[in-house]
Amino acid sequence: MRRWGRGLFVTIDGPAGVGKTTTTRLLRECLGRRGFQVHATTQPSHGVLGETARRNTDTYRGHTLACLVAADRYHHLEKEVRPHLAAGAIVVCDRYVASSYVLQCMDDVPLPFVEAINSAADVPDLAVILQAPPEVAAARVAARGAHDRFHTGEDSSRRECELYEQAAIRLARWRYPVVAVDTAGASPVEVATYLAGRIAERVEGPGADVATA
Repeated sequence: MRRWGRGLFVTIDGPAGVGKTTTTRLLRECLGRRGFQVHATTQPSHGVLGETARRNTDTYRGHTLACLVAADRYHHLEKEVRPHLAAGAIVVCDRYVASSYVLQCMDDVPLPFVEAINSAADVPDLAVILQAPPEVAAARVAARGAHDRFHTGEDSSRRECELYEQAAIRLARWRYPVVAVDTAGASPVEVATYLAGRIAERVEGPGADVATA
């Protein structure tokens, strides 16, 4: 395993259907084959708070759900993300603050409130926003089945895509190092390989070769 000082914190966000979970898995595998120490995780987490938020979006709504997700985020950072970073790992997190900006706004929570309760969250070293045309994202969601009440068809996918574009701009103002990747014309392996290259550059400097996914 390659080791250095503090690890690297990478987050992957984007509308439903763009391939966040697949990209996280392939990126972990790609970086692992290159000898990097990688820890893949997700938000909401698989802890009690996270599972409560994830499985009860019909029960908890609006400000309640927003606070629950934020509470899980802080606990997840403290108990899982920071310890792995301190051990020198690349931490790849499937969904982070950008997802709260989007989904909580879709749940009619005012953006200033969402920003306020997430303002103390750690800034990642690389904040990836995966993108795809709304019709592509909606078709993928329809094929696999919606996971929650936020995704009801092409109209919701269109709104979600627009909100992620706005979230990327707002996060950049918070000095998040945002990189947007269009997944519509690229395979999941190609997306993961590209991101692995960006990450390797940050770890090892320009010219790092991560050509094999």
